Amino acid sequence: MSGVGTLARGPGAPPAGAGAGSPARFGAPLPLRRPAAALSDRLAAERGRLALWLPVALGAGILLYFGLRSEPSPAWRWLPLPPLAGALLLAARRPHLAWGVGLLAAAARGGAGPARPAARLSPPLAVPARAVVVAGIVESVALLPQGRRVTLAEARLLAEAAEADAAQRASSEAAPPLPRLVRVRLRSDDPARPMPGDRVTVRALLRPPAAPAYPGAWDFQRAAFFSGLGASGFALGPASVEPGAGRAPPLAALRARIEARAVAAIPGEAGAVAAALLTGGQSAIPPTALAAMRDSGLAHLLSVSGLHLAIVMGVAFAVVRLFAAALPAALALRISAKGCAAVAALAAGGFYMILAGAEVPMRRSFAMAALVTLGILLGRRALSLRGLALAAAALLLLDPVQLLGPSFQMSFAAVLALVAGWEWVRPRLAAARLARAESGWAGRLAGRALVWLAGGVATSLLAGAATTPFGLHHFGRLQLYGVAANAVAVPLTSVLVMPAGMAAVALMPFGLEGLALAPMGWGVEAILAVARTVASWPGAALALPPLPAWGLAATAFGMVWLCLWRTGWRALGVPAIVLGLSSGAFERPPDLLVSADARLIALRVAGDGGGAFVQRLAGGSAFTRDAMLRAWGVEGGAQAQPFPESGEAAGGAIRCTPAACLLRPREGTADALLVRAAPRGPQENARHALLEEACAGGAAVVVAAEPLRMRCRGAAVIDRFRVWRDGPHAVWLERDGARVVSDRAFRGARPWVPPPPRPRAPAEPPAPTE
Repeated sequence: MSGVGTLARGPGAPPAGAGAGSPARFGAPLPLRRPAAALSDRLAAERGRLALWLPVALGAGILLYFGLRSEPSPAWRWLPLPPLAGALLLAARRPHLAWGVGLLAAAARGGAGPARPAARLSPPLAVPARAVVVAGIVESVALLPQGRRVTLAEARLLAEAAEADAAQRASSEAAPPLPRLVRVRLRSDDPARPMPGDRVTVRALLRPPAAPAYPGAWDFQRAAFFSGLGASGFALGPASVEPGAGRAPPLAALRARIEARAVAAIPGEAGAVAAALLTGGQSAIPPTALAAMRDSGLAHLLSVSGLHLAIVMGVAFAVVRLFAAALPAALALRISAKGCAAVAALAAGGFYMILAGAEVPMRRSFAMAALVTLGILLGRRALSLRGLALAAAALLLLDPVQLLGPSFQMSFAAVLALVAGWEWVRPRLAAARLARAESGWAGRLAGRALVWLAGGVATSLLAGAATTPFGLHHFGRLQLYGVAANAVAVPLTSVLVMPAGMAAVALMPFGLEGLALAPMGWGVEAILAVARTVASWPGAALALPPLPAWGLAATAFGMVWLCLWRTGWRALGVPAIVLGLSSGAFERPPDLLVSADARLIALRVAGDGGGAFVQRLAGGSAFTRDAMLRAWGVEGGAQAQPFPESGEAAGGAIRCTPAACLLRPREGTADALLVRAAPRGPQENARHALLEEACAGGAAVVVAAEPLRMRCRGAAVIDRFRVWRDGPHAVWLERDGARVVSDRAFRGARPWVPPPPRPRAPAEPPAPTE
């Protein structure tokens, strides 16, 4: 009977005789915890990780500011105060809610951060279209494969002696200096050797920073605005140098001397790479060597970063520790050898950071090195996610525009993945170490070798996987054999190249740097050989369409979610990463791109018989062409085809005559007309007829030769006047027409975007003379 009773009650029923006060009487379900309580418990378990999200919130606010289409009002700067006050009021009673409001305050602070320097910086320069004589104090000198490039501060534009009398020239020299830097490339045969602090006067042709290659591409004008650059150009004559006429930035002259001596002592490409490793300047490296390093996954060795700083500080730490061990026992027992070595290593790292230009990876690495040094002095561990968060927050508060650059993004992504991976594997390594302790010496030696090898491979894989999405977004390239190249090149850099470089810098005051630069050159040659070998392997570097901005943001958020949390819900970051990496499938790139001078017009034809087609007029920039093609995952101009002179191409998607081309890059979309005949030429009648037909029922009309001088109400028009006014254009051809986006519409009215140019007023006729 008892069995029958059990079956009747069911396996989940309360036992017979359960009292009326039992919560499960008559099979009632157990009460479930409320979602808010479950979330509160989850946050309580992650309490120590909440502070790590403050720099993430700062970055989100910075991205919000740069995503605006117009400059916010001055009240935007006070936006962080209300949520900050709310967080302080909630801190005692509702700590988790206070953290949420605090993250909102951090995001508001991040959004207000770039607004202050943007309002304080001087506007972009109005550079004369003709050649001018520019004079200024040399702030830095960059070696080029051919010649030199100088950056001038306190620059003045002088009237040319052949065109102005003495009074006009004196008034030009008395004019206030330009508020922005000017960069001039000297002639390759110029014998002048200016140094930082000298005054240089040279006749040059200057241009303001270029607009993006296409709407949504990298914004050179924004980068130049926040860096202080106003114009760049090239010299038309020899430069005259007045030594020691001004003050140079700290260590700028020393940096130039070290670079010149390294290039002189080590011939060829190896000398340029050695100079880059010592001073951070990559301008002297030939393009072939840069391409090999990039395609093999070794380009990070050329950018002075945490690896180089760690080597410098590690060598300095070991030398000081060895010197302290050689001290007499009476003195050695009274000092902390480890603490002294840590402080000396930090000083060496700070000197190297300033010498190499204090770029973003160096500043991030030095900030973390300072925390590690503090941890050594206090007897605590400082290499953690909290130290990384402090370094990120400091850099974002001091220089928020760096968040948009690939250097900041890739540097912090790699370190975040490495530190989070170490936190995950550390307890497992401790357990494995205990297991190895019971084995013999052979087992312990084999275990250490296996751990060292696995650690090196895992480090390359983690750092490579973390930086790949950012490389795809900014450069549209994927390196497949970076692990193999780094397995050889990184030990060479750590053991031979950088220690020899440090010894060379120490020997330069005595003129003995050649003793150390020679082995450094051997190591650099070996690294270049590895780069060329790996880059020559099939499929070493794949050109892919760049990740959309929202896809990169989703991927970055997923990575941060996965790395910062500690409990099981960290796995929710994986779907965000997958969504971001697959974002290209939901984003259709433009079908047609027109450059800012209309000298480059590129078309992408979908389908098996398609590809990229480019019309390049005289003066069209190869750099802009390659940037436009990268938007479609096409590598360089060699893979692009010109539009046919006449006939069809791409399976009939392009039909050309000498006057124009009819374009239909996708099935079922409207047509675009590319007019390319010269005005008043032999094809004038055919050109005019095609224009009238396209304006009546076409989707877009692109006129490369001149401004369109006829009414066109039925189609979107892109001509020389419109790109001169609004910058490059992107066109998406749809079934019912064309969607056209100009660069000015994409970026909006921001301080770094030049205002629309005004047409020149017609010259007044001369007054009649009596």
